[in-house]
Amino acid sequence: MNCTITFCQATVKELTRRLHAAYCSGNASLIKRLSALLLLAERRPVSRIAERIGVCKQTIYNWLHAFVLDRYDSLPTRRPPGRPAKLTAAQRQRLCELIDGGPEAAGYRTGCWNSALIQDLIQREFQRCYNVHYLAELLRHLGYSYQKARFVSDHLDEARRQHWLTVTWPAIVQQARVTQALLLFGDEASFAQWGSLGYTWSKRGQQPLVKTTGKRKGYKVLGLIEYVSGQLFYQGQTERLNAERYCAFLLTVLESTKQPLILIQDGARYHTARATQVFVAQHAERLQVYQLPSYSPDYNPIEHLWRNVKREQTHNRYFATFESLTQAVEESLAAFQGARAAVKQLMGTHLDQVLGLTQAA
Repeated sequence: MNCTITFCQATVKELTRRLHAAYCSGNASLIKRLSALLLLAERRPVSRIAERIGVCKQTIYNWLHAFVLDRYDSLPTRRPPGRPAKLTAAQRQRLCELIDGGPEAAGYRTGCWNSALIQDLIQREFQRCYNVHYLAELLRHLGYSYQKARFVSDHLDEARRQHWLTVTWPAIVQQARVTQALLLFGDEASFAQWGSLGYTWSKRGQQPLVKTTGKRKGYKVLGLIEYVSGQLFYQGQTERLNAERYCAFLLTVLESTKQPLILIQDGARYHTARATQVFVAQHAERLQVYQLPSYSPDYNPIEHLWRNVKREQTHNRYFATFESLTQAVEESLAAFQGARAAVKQLMGTHLDQVLGLTQAA
């Protein structure tokens, strides 16, 4: 026979608060007891609750009877002494597999792991209850850190990306060394007058406020960075980016250099437009172009330059005039243009970890 009970909102709130505290302290017996009471409040069948908690039905009835009689005095307040029992090597491996699979695959209706969720996962899978503070240490030992996720396109062709990394990219590097060509990564960025927002320290409960004109006018920058030396080429403009202006920018780079140029770019329309193809063919003696795999901005180290400029010059700043915006962007880019080592530092870690090659000497 199942039992139906109704708790008032204040009781449910207090039980929930105590459950969170029990998770933080790692009190496994209290976690089970409070979870059972809250499930009873949700009118779940006793048989299902007993199966989920891992106890017999009579124990659930005993807990309920004690709570009805003695309320919160019926709840255990002390946890067993000593450190929690360690997971075996096999259990640790299984835990890693579950974490890597994501919360949804593990049966949780969320996409984010947090300490309390992993604590519940360990309790559910291995009947071990870890204090949340020790749990962080355990996760670090297993090679995990608390990170912000990033988006990747669902159109990624991993086979093509892998082929580019292992075959195309090493061949491009070798070609650049043999021909003594400049190996250039190209891309474009837009800096909006209404500004951009970034993380900053602020008093708790007092979200930083940044004034904005609301004007959508943007300063567009075409850029190239040289893989070996860190040399930066760029050109700012207010007009819309198109094939004609892109080719004009490439022409200025050709005229300011003497070496052959190997250009790596993404699939933007003006990169692959008919006019651009004609331009590249006309300068084939010195200019050769390679395309990055589709949806692979993480393979282009110039993205780090754009992010750095925005973080240092436009995040959380107010630009009353368009000229103040362009001045801030130009000052930052000019500084990088005169500091090749700084550009190499920006892309060095990226190239080592993502592209998997060490920069040429």
